[in-house]
Amino acid sequence: MRVLHTADWHFGRTLEGRSRLEEQVAFVDELVQLVQDEQIDLVLVAGDIYDSVNPSAAAEQLFYEALSRLADHGRREVAVIAGNHDQPERVAASTPLAERMGIRLCGLPTAQPMDIGIKRTGERALIAALPYPSEARLRELLSEDTDEGKLRLAYSERVGGLMRVMAKSFRPDTVNLAMSHLYVLGGLETDSERPIQVGGAYTVDPSALQIGAQYTALGHLHRPQAVAGNPVMRYSGSPLGYSFSEAGQTKSVTVFDAAPGSIIEPSEIWLRSGRPLVEWKARGGIAEVHTWLDEGRDAVGWIDLQLWMNEAISPEQIALLRQRHEGLLHIRPVYPEMHEDGEELAAKRELLPIDELFRRFFARQTGGAEPEPETVQLFLELVAEEEQVAAAAAGGEDE
Repeated sequence: MRVLHTADWHFGRTLEGRSRLEEQVAFVDELVQLVQDEQIDLVLVAGDIYDSVNPSAAAEQLFYEALSRLADHGRREVAVIAGNHDQPERVAASTPLAERMGIRLCGLPTAQPMDIGIKRTGERALIAALPYPSEARLRELLSEDTDEGKLRLAYSERVGGLMRVMAKSFRPDTVNLAMSHLYVLGGLETDSERPIQVGGAYTVDPSALQIGAQYTALGHLHRPQAVAGNPVMRYSGSPLGYSFSEAGQTKSVTVFDAAPGSIIEPSEIWLRSGRPLVEWKARGGIAEVHTWLDEGRDAVGWIDLQLWMNEAISPEQIALLRQRHEGLLHIRPVYPEMHEDGEELAAKRELLPIDELFRRFFARQTGGAEPEPETVQLFLELVAEEEQVAAAAAGGEDE
């Protein structure tokens, strides 16, 4: 059988308020074409289908359309588990209808593995599928002991116990797989994953997942990666970049051939859909940015711009940049004093009048806007009032 592993779709997620729905639709189109071209028999979706427990109607519609197209009227098997962003009951709600099409949906942890027959090859796949096991769902194990090491050990042992129970059903004549959505110790994170551990307590040791599965499909971390150097224990990563900490990452899905008892050699297939996330550092100032825009640089990208300036950038300059490229999400001025030595900078600040300090602060906080004279005057009055209160308090102490 030929298997594809994907995860962390996050349908409904935005980027700084910008919709990603068009990109997510393009990903589904690409994925459907890919499973056809690669003759995939089984698709594994390792959680975080949605970005929130209460997704929009558009996000839900896209998910159901994706499942229907991937399953292709029951010709292909699809197995889905809930992640930490998903509402488990919502994910599993359509199970009675979905199973008729060869789609298995698992919202909550269970002791029974998924048992899936593959039509093309006549083989069977047993999947130890563990949806996101939250601390609430494992609360019978977690005591009031606040020692992080003990909590982590307890959580890993409980997760490992659940996986081992399911693995008891593994057979020599079946393809034996595991799938879960959790944070495995040692994985490389990005800013776009919401934490599923508190202070590192709710992490899982890789040994807890070593249950004899031929391949372990993981979800949660958005960077494609093997766990602890084990090529058959993998995060597929997200199909789109969801924060600028993922800038420059190439997104992928994982594909492999599997037969009972065989050694699996997974490979990545790179995805083309989705607008790239890029970081611009314009040390040549605003003129350099306009040159890049004239050249059509990163024309379809989402851009985080650091702009070196010697004077405050005006609202008109910001508006023109955004008008020229609608993907400019962040425009962050960088002023010379921001790179000076701390002591030297403090000394220079002491020489500046307080109203000038306020103007500089205001400009930085607003992306270059100049405060109204009335605003500066109000600030000076508040400072004077605070100084009077402090002086009165000091006089009282002297008495």
